[in-house]
Amino acid sequence: MQDRSHLLTEQRLAQSVDLDAMDLPAAAALMNAQDAAAVVAVNTAIPQIVQVIQMAADALAGDGRVFYVGAGTSGRLGVLDAAECPPTFRTSPDRIVGIMAGGPAAMFAAQEGAEDRPDDGASALAAHNVGPADLVIGIAAGGTTPFVHGALARARQCGARSAFITCIQETAHDPPVDATIRLLVGPEVLTGSTRLKAATATKLALNMITTLAMVRLGKVYQNLMVDLRATNQKLWDRGTRILCTLTGLDRAAALQLLRQADGHVKAALVMHRHQLTLEQARARLEACGGQLRAALEG
Repeated sequence: MQDRSHLLTEQRLAQSVDLDAMDLPAAAALMNAQDAAAVVAVNTAIPQIVQVIQMAADALAGDGRVFYVGAGTSGRLGVLDAAECPPTFRTSPDRIVGIMAGGPAAMFAAQEGAEDRPDDGASALAAHNVGPADLVIGIAAGGTTPFVHGALARARQCGARSAFITCIQETAHDPPVDATIRLLVGPEVLTGSTRLKAATATKLALNMITTLAMVRLGKVYQNLMVDLRATNQKLWDRGTRILCTLTGLDRAAALQLLRQADGHVKAALVMHRHQLTLEQARARLEACGGQLRAALEG
């Protein structure tokens, strides 16, 4: 059994040694103050996060995929981020994939011991036929999760690019990867409970990776989610408002335009700017690599 007492995530926070004796306002204020460390840690790691954003954008711009691999809270955060991409950016669910130790059931109930098997991590990647076009991002707040290490080792064997997100200092056991994001938030208010600020910092980093990768891929124009297709009332409303904002049309005219574009905001904008049919607008977007700014200009 490995002694993990030297890791930052396993150390005790001096300010919370009397947590059980604190009154609730003081305890809540302490947790809130400690949560601020997550933002600082992410800011410090921005150069490495940018590296991973570019790797993700490169993979997704071609035939590659992005895989998040983790266990427990770290795994759930990866699965969550992957699951949020299709409705936000209209990506295919098989382009950004969350893999969790213990399988889908572990999202809702802890699968104790599932994280301790490196071969399972390797097998999970093998099941997805991971190859050189792909990016594998291992997430392990405490840094030592065998499932994650096994997956990252498999990624290298397959020629895939790889990254590691962790909340501990550099150790001799760090996995060999193309980029490491260290979110050094320090000890938790509740010792060892990395579902707290370590998880907060991880979620912030994942938000950056997928959001800015999608911006690079043309899923965003200005700061608007233009690569959406209206499929429910909320999205019809949002799409209509985006068209109003960018075209100056009134709401009724914008909604009519969106209907003519079969609910596709990007296509509607190109149709309006260049007075094209839906088919012509789609062809123009394709010729511009899906980049709306390029399709609108020129």
